[in-house]
Amino acid sequence: MKIGERIRSLRQMSNLTQEELAARANLTKGFISQVERDLTSISLDSLIQILDALDENISDFFRETSQEKIVFREKDRVPLEKEKIHKFELLVPGSTNRRLEPVLLTLKQGQSTPREKPHEGEEFGFVLKGRISLRFGREIIKLKKGECFYFWSEKEHWLQNTSSRNAVVLWITSPPYF
Repeated sequence: MKIGERIRSLRQMSNLTQEELAARANLTKGFISQVERDLTSISLDSLIQILDALDENISDFFRETSQEKIVFREKDRVPLEKEKIHKFELLVPGSTNRRLEPVLLTLKQGQSTPREKPHEGEEFGFVLKGRISLRFGREIIKLKKGECFYFWSEKEHWLQNTSSRNAVVLWITSPPYF
């Protein structure tokens, strides 16, 4: 087991920067960086400080399991601040290291996502609540609860809430983009 690699993975799943982890563990960012790259050895005391900051049990940290986490609860979601978006949550922590990136997007009446320039990848969305307009290139496509979209990200695109109440969309990108 590579301790540094495991610490980096846990830090990223917690959506923390090296600086944030260092502050929580009362260590330096440089030390965290060196540990994650396996460039220095780590004392048991420092490891415990890091694991406490990551809310990880030391016995779980060293338990070798081939099972990866497959269930993610509401408490696991990672809220992100996005300009002009009421609520934006990563549903799978660390999904930027995977092939798919699912998010739950909530837009208030009239709100829009930022315009996304054309890029590599595919996108899928399912309207869970409300109504939205999908702007895809020059097209405007109206969707309501229960409808979905799927497209290659080759044209400028964004979503706008066109209903009088919040709109909620499950949005999945591949590769991760958010």
